[in-house]
Amino acid sequence: MQLLDLAIMPGDEIEVPKELREFMLEKAEETILGQKNGADKQYRYGNLHIREYGDKFLVHTDRVDPRKDPIGHLIRDAPEVLVGLACAVFGGSQVARKILDKNSKKQSFAVSLMSSIISGYVGYAATKKIKNYLE
Repeated sequence: MQLLDLAIMPGDEIEVPKELREFMLEKAEETILGQKNGADKQYRYGNLHIREYGDKFLVHTDRVDPRKDPIGHLIRDAPEVLVGLACAVFGGSQVARKILDKNSKKQSFAVSLMSSIISGYVGYAATKKIKNYLE
């Protein structure tokens, strides 16, 4: 059995026991791309995203390999990141525009930054919930 013999549909995640370590990491490359979700390390092998934990691996298939097409990966596999970024930019800019004349620049920056963080998180979290519900 080879790593590619694992039949994983996009959105599905399987748990692989730690005893298969040598098998799992034979040709996989360690990466910083992707959400670690508390993993010690993460690896990529083609479209496989492998997260290593103390006692197991969690493996799922991405539709697009982020090393080859980062924008395509965000659109197809991680739209919540794009929505979160868009909400952060829009939320921060709207608040900044409304309070710029009323407050000092330091206050405006601080409030805009906080608004961006909150807006971005809300957009990200809502999109992630919707995505998980649809899968």
